[in-house]
Parts: sequence; C-alpha cells; structure tokens
Amino acid sequence: MAKNIVVLAGDGIGPEIMASGLAVLQAASEKSQYSFTFEHHAFGGAGIDAYGDPLPKETLAACQKADAILLGAIGGPKWEQAEKTPEAGLLALRKALHLYANIRPVKVPDALLDCSPIKSEIVKGTDLVVVRELTSGIYFGEPRQLAADFAVDTNRYHEDEIRRIIHQAFQIARSRRKKVLSVDKANVLATSKLWRKIAEEVAKEYPDCTLAHQYVDSAAMKIVQQPTSFDVIVTENLFGDILSDEASVLPGTLGVLPSASHSISGISLYEPIHGSAPDIAGKNIANPVSMILSIVLMLRQSFDYQELADQIEQACFAVMAEGVLTPDLNGTATTEEFTQAVIAKLEE
Repeated sequence: MAKNIVVLAGDGIGPEIMASGLAVLQAASEKSQYSFTFEHHAFGGAGIDAYGDPLPKETLAACQKADAILLGAIGGPKWEQAEKTPEAGLLALRKALHLYANIRPVKVPDALLDCSPIKSEIVKGTDLVVVRELTSGIYFGEPRQLAADFAVDTNRYHEDEIRRIIHQAFQIARSRRKKVLSVDKANVLATSKLWRKIAEEVAKEYPDCTLAHQYVDSAAMKIVQQPTSFDVIVTENLFGDILSDEASVLPGTLGVLPSASHSISGISLYEPIHGSAPDIAGKNIANPVSMILSIVLMLRQSFDYQELADQIEQACFAVMAEGVLTPDLNGTATTEEFTQAVIAKLEE
C-alpha cells in the first residue's frame, strides 16, 4: 500500500527544495517496490495568504491522518506583523501533533571537510544523531516568574517523559552502531538523577545496544574535540537545544542538515533545520541537500525503508564528492542542476 505523505512546502526557498526532494524520492522509488502519494497543503505564510491562518484547519486535519509529513521552510518579512505569524503556526502544529522527540543527525562527508570550522583530521567521518526531548523540562516547567530583583524557572520531568525519549534513542541506535550516550548533569540536578535512573532501566530492554553516561559540560567539549566518537546522543530539552546547535556547525553549513520530530501517536514531521532564506528564494540557487536528507530520515524512521534511504543518501554524497555543489558550498550548481545530478546518480 502506498504511503500517504502530507507536503507542506511553505515559504521562501521551501517550495524549491521541496520540489527537489520529491523529484529525488520519486526517481529512487521507481526502481523499488515502494510507492507514495502526496497531499500538498498550505502552511506558514502560504497558509496566511490562502486562508488567513498559518495552520488552516484542512492542513491540520490532513497532517493528523498522514503516514508522515514533509515541511520545507516557513516565514519571511512579509508576515512578520501578521496576527498569527508562520512561526506561531509551526508551534501550533507541534502542539497539536504532540511532537515530543526532536532528531538531528549530523554527518560530515568528505566533500565538506574544507567547509568545517574544525580541523579535517578531527571532523572526518563524523556521523552522529542528537535525540532531544522537546515538550518538557525547564522550557515548560511551572512555576515560572520574573520579578524586578529575582526570577524563577522550574525544570520538571516525569519518568514517562524520560522513558519514551530514551526508547526513541535506542530504537534509532539499533539501525546504526548501537551506542547510546545519555547526557545529563546528575552530579547537580535532581531531574538528571531521575533521567539517569530511567535510562538504565530502559537500556535493559535493548541488550544488543550499549548505554553510557556523560555530563553535559564534558559532552559539549567532546563534540568539538572528538565528534567521531559519538553515535546517538540523547538528552533533555535545554541540553539538547544547546548541543544540537553546537553539533550543527561541524559540516560548516546548515544547508545539509535534516531533522525529524516524532509524536506520541506515531506521526512524524521531517524538515531541514534552516530557515526560508527569502533573500535567495526563486533564484534557483538554494541547497536542496537538507530537504533530500530529511526525506532519507523519513524513509528510515517512519517506514524502515533502509535500503531506499541508503541509496538516496549515497547518491547525494557522491554528487557532492564529485564537486557538484551549490553556492553556499562555494559551488556553481543551481538547485535544479544538483537535483538532476542526484537523479542521474540513482539511475547509474
């Protein structure tokens, strides 16, 4: 049965990179036993323009019934003063779908070694995933208060919230190198002590994987010193926010980094980590790699189509290794030229 994908192209370069990603997916799937249907819906600024709402009711209803959701990018100066901004629509979608787990893989292919701010001998071979708890912790804890001379924030976690994100990390690790690193601050924080206890309990359900622990400050240093030592990093909301942004600079460009957000119900949303880049929209120079690799994530994590995912990822990296690069990587290839090169590689 064909998988039903809801497509939210969004704003700025979103429609351009989405078109590239779907063209690559369709080309790859033609040689496989897998098939897909695509429902295109307005979202973000496009939703405001069409319906007066960044998250139209029809769009939300489609997302709730989808097998997976692909999002291009949203936002731009045009909608900054809107009553409901595109970003408000994204937050509403996350809340409505209960997207609790944010997944950010970071790879540094050889073609990008010169783009990294880290020495090539350190960053070469980097292939890690940051699994961040997205709906609890200090960002959502109550009480919170800001007074003239003091402030209060509450870091709160329930064992069920910890347990489900740790399970997510181990499930991802099973399709990789089977190594999970749980990052906390258990020498200081009560929430981290509970986090570590639950992580140990969950690890017993995955005897084929290993679990290690590291304090967040030490992990932050090691990400830039020994990034190749990591496989899957799982951590709470605040630490995950910081560490995933730190790790995102390793390839030297946001244009090659995908992400996934998983829900309690099983619906997942996949999107590049970059913005809508309205300054280059419509110029056919946007880098589509982050969108293509977001589709690779979808194939792996929502559908377990590992072979198809590998084919697309390998074709993408091979094209970059051959020097077909978009302007953000100091290349001259257009969005369309890069896309066609990946499709040609898949057809070899």
